Amino acid sequence: MGFTERWLRLAAGLLLGGLTALAEFACVVGGWIGMPGTGALRLAEWERRRLAVFQAAELDPPRSRKAALAYLSARWPLGLFGLLVLLTSLIALAYASLPLWAWFVLEPDAPWDIVFSALGGLFLLFLCAQGGRGLAQLDEQLARRHLGPSETELLRRRVGELAETRAGVMQAVHDERRRIERDLHDGVQQRLVALGMLLGRARRATDPAKADALLHQAHEESAHALTDLRETAWRIYPAALDERGLAAALEGLAERSVIPVQVSYELDGTPPPVPVQTVAYFVAAEAVTNTLKHSGATRADIRVTRRDTEVIVRIEDDGDGGAPRRPTTGGLLGLSRRVAALDGRLDVDSPPGGPTVITAELPCG
Repeated sequence: MGFTERWLRLAAGLLLGGLTALAEFACVVGGWIGMPGTGALRLAEWERRRLAVFQAAELDPPRSRKAALAYLSARWPLGLFGLLVLLTSLIALAYASLPLWAWFVLEPDAPWDIVFSALGGLFLLFLCAQGGRGLAQLDEQLARRHLGPSETELLRRRVGELAETRAGVMQAVHDERRRIERDLHDGVQQRLVALGMLLGRARRATDPAKADALLHQAHEESAHALTDLRETAWRIYPAALDERGLAAALEGLAERSVIPVQVSYELDGTPPPVPVQTVAYFVAAEAVTNTLKHSGATRADIRVTRRDTEVIVRIEDDGDGGAPRRPTTGGLLGLSRRVAALDGRLDVDSPPGGPTVITAELPCG
């Protein structure tokens, strides 16, 4: 959203809030003297929707008529003050624009008076802009205090979120175990069976040349088995993550990738907690795996940065796109559960035709 659009939305919100201030005052007076009616609830709901449209504030509907009256009692003076700020800003705008029109409408005797008046108008316009923004923030805080969920409701929601997250983590762990079992059964176990068969044939062989050839095949098969075992162990948990940290683990991930992967690690100072590093690594690893399997990409970029108290992991590829924004199956669903376990957020932006951008926001606090 641009600067001009943002301020126009702010001014429109203040204007509508000011126009309803008189109705709110009448409703408050009638409510506190015992007049019946549901006007308070309707006006409070109107204010909630106004804040949602013009300030993107997410608020709950008013819980009761008493709560709505308490909110309107505190809000109507703000609405009138908002109208006063808007009126003052119009006056300030008229003075600030004097050099553009005063020469054609007025006959100024002292041109410097116009210049000084314009400077004063600009300063007053700046004060009105800051005052309007402060009023909007105060209006939103007031609505959150009176219309927001109670502490009991917040606690109930938090318990529900934790229960859902716990179930998701357990399901993710179960899915991970099944994948490990499948990798061991279809990969390492088959290699070891083939190795045993080759060694058995070599022992029974009577021709030394044939025995040497079988032993050579067995040696190659053992090397493949070790490679598969190493890859499986790395997918379970990379040793480099404990020994040298997240940057080294991501570099190892890039080295093993079939396509070029560029790693940009921009975390300075104290490294994030181990659980955050672990989730960050698996987000990057699963994203690269999906890139290889599904997107047809020729490159991928991994960027790890810090924003306030969060670690941001961003993976972008130049593939075909088309991944769901809210995954319901597959590896991305497991990743979203891992991220949710840390109270983080996973966002998938993958329009048809690409590119695909996966962003994980992991709190460190």
